[in-house]
Amino acid sequence: MNIEELSKSQLILLTILVNFVMSVATGIVTVSLLDHAPAYVTQTVNRVVERTIETVAQAAPAAIIQAPAPSNQDLVTAAIGAGAARAVTIYAAETGTSTPAIAVGTYLPKARAIATASQDALPKEVLIRFTDGSHIAASLAHKGDGISIYGFADKAVLPKAASPALISPSDLKLGQTVLALSADGSAATGIVARVDKEGIRTTLPDIGAGSAAVDLAGNLVGIGAGETPGLLLSANTVMNLLTATSSVVAPVSAR
Repeated sequence: MNIEELSKSQLILLTILVNFVMSVATGIVTVSLLDHAPAYVTQTVNRVVERTIETVAQAAPAAIIQAPAPSNQDLVTAAIGAGAARAVTIYAAETGTSTPAIAVGTYLPKARAIATASQDALPKEVLIRFTDGSHIAASLAHKGDGISIYGFADKAVLPKAASPALISPSDLKLGQTVLALSADGSAATGIVARVDKEGIRTTLPDIGAGSAAVDLAGNLVGIGAGETPGLLLSANTVMNLLTATSSVVAPVSAR
């Protein structure tokens, strides 16, 4: 084949091949010459290589720009912001937003669900108000162990938000920081005081039933029970309801 008939891509590949072969040949010739060269020549080459490596090694750390680690205040504000972005208010579907909200909850984007604390006044059909001002109808999907889960129609277009991980009570440590946004919008901080069969006890004030508590990473620790200040219903309960295969309302048992 005439070289003039080659395409641009073929010429580029040919050039790369020639360069590769020349590099290999140069390396072989260099090694062969060093094997037969006098000792002082080999020593000189080795010294040049060593000096080059030392210079590059010393300059490398200076070239790496390390970003400053986030402060505790940055973590707190980011976590509360993440929790606030998922906070929702719940209205009865019959009356809509013309009447006061009947509950608050937390939005779980990955599950396309709303988790809140079970209350007698919660109806099966509700209207969820998101932080962007949109209102979307939802239906009661699961209920049990003090938690109610509302789901949306498959065709419902939901707001985008970061999905939190659900923290198991067994992964919590005494003294671990927990953060929450109460129903009136007030931010609160506390620590994990105890984990028992009733739930997760914290030093948080009364954040209201259904309000979410998160860790410093913004992941869900629990849902405010509303009965005792600082008592949270664990995220494990939420997970169990989300993975339930039946939508039948379950009896309330130990938390």
